[in-house]
Amino acid sequence: MSTTDTVRRPRTTTDFDEELIPRYSFVERVNHWFGAATYSYCLITGLAFWTPYLYWLAAIVGGGPTARFWHPWFGIFFVVSQFLMFLHWGGDMEMDNDDRVWADNIKAYIENEDDKLPPVGRFNWGQKLYFWAMVGSTILLLLSGFVLWYVEAVPWSIHILRYVAILIHASVAVLTIGLFLIHVYMSTLLEEGSFASMVHGTVTRAWAWTFHRKWYYEVTGRSRPKQ
Repeated sequence: MSTTDTVRRPRTTTDFDEELIPRYSFVERVNHWFGAATYSYCLITGLAFWTPYLYWLAAIVGGGPTARFWHPWFGIFFVVSQFLMFLHWGGDMEMDNDDRVWADNIKAYIENEDDKLPPVGRFNWGQKLYFWAMVGSTILLLLSGFVLWYVEAVPWSIHILRYVAILIHASVAVLTIGLFLIHVYMSTLLEEGSFASMVHGTVTRAWAWTFHRKWYYEVTGRSRPKQ
């Protein structure tokens, strides 16, 4: 055996970059996918109720009566998931000055010029905006949903509340659909590695340093080695 075989070789920058660090816990990931599943069910059934042209979607989940029974319950499940997300991530979603600077330079993010963006924490400005928009939307959907669930209990003297609930529920649902589509696009195509991190719970050092540098320093306490 040669001497070189027994000597520990130094790690290269590439080796260091590809090391994995934890980003999401198992509980966070399970809750995220639970929320995604419950929202998807509400999306399918809600669209089926909204227009006859999409009523065929109800067949996917067992037909109209089944969809009507489970839609509000899955809505409750989604609310529970959102509440747990708030407990997990609420502290990380507070806006700071770095987020405002990042927002002013969002064009660089869209054009994948990440070197022009300021370092951000665990979540960037767009992710925080999405989070708070979904929190607010969930509250409105819950309140309006209860009115529609127990519509017979609304006194006729305030029957206008029924129409207000329908308007709010439908409008906010359309808003969340747009947010949901943007979220899926950005996590799967625009920011490569984000989707995998929610599956496996880890990201490479290079990914963390590139997209969430301030968070990277917080969790590792180390800077990226120079070439």
